[in-house]
Amino acid sequence: MARKRELIDLSQPLDPNHISLWKTMPQFTCCPIATIANDTFSMHTISMGTHTGTHIDAPCHFTPGGQSIDQIPLDVLHGPALVVDLTHKRAKELITWKEDLSPYASQMHPGVIVLLHTGWPRYWAKSPVYFDHPFVDPPAATEILNRGVLVLGMDIPSPDETGQPGHPFHQIFLGAGGCLVENMTNLDKLGGMKPPMVHLAPINIVRSDGAPVRAVAWDESGSQ
Repeated sequence: MARKRELIDLSQPLDPNHISLWKTMPQFTCCPIATIANDTFSMHTISMGTHTGTHIDAPCHFTPGGQSIDQIPLDVLHGPALVVDLTHKRAKELITWKEDLSPYASQMHPGVIVLLHTGWPRYWAKSPVYFDHPFVDPPAATEILNRGVLVLGMDIPSPDETGQPGHPFHQIFLGAGGCLVENMTNLDKLGGMKPPMVHLAPINIVRSDGAPVRAVAWDESGSQ
């Protein structure tokens, strides 16, 4: 009998009472409109921005004419992952290609999904420090793209410095047709997998610039 595959959840839970949202983002609500006691069934309404919680940025988030969520091929969002250890980075510290990412360059190839592991989820829904995260030097976007990588995930809310105008990393990466996955978690649990496989399928929202994702990972070498 084949051994059951263990899946690791890389997504933050969506809980209105336990969530990190930048001040310009719409609030997340999940409200009951029917209950089993009163209506014989349960139903809720959900209100949220397309970039709430663990989510994917589609190219059209910043690029006119770029792919929307429903136009991204699913196979782009499924594959082996390369986890980059950046847990030594401090608040608002710059992540650079030369010092931090280039040691992993030989492992960056087309089809590989690169995941930036900073350990920042420890501040999720607990401290405003969550938005003082390390951020990525914009030229690194070009270096990653030049190696054929089209999906970059991270356990921080943005590769750009939150609250600063321009979003240069977004502009470069999404402008080249790449996708960004933000607010991930549990990347520390992927260290022993060689390599971890990840699946990042978003909700299929037509013409949307972003969508929530239930990101999962597993150890392909451990499956039968």
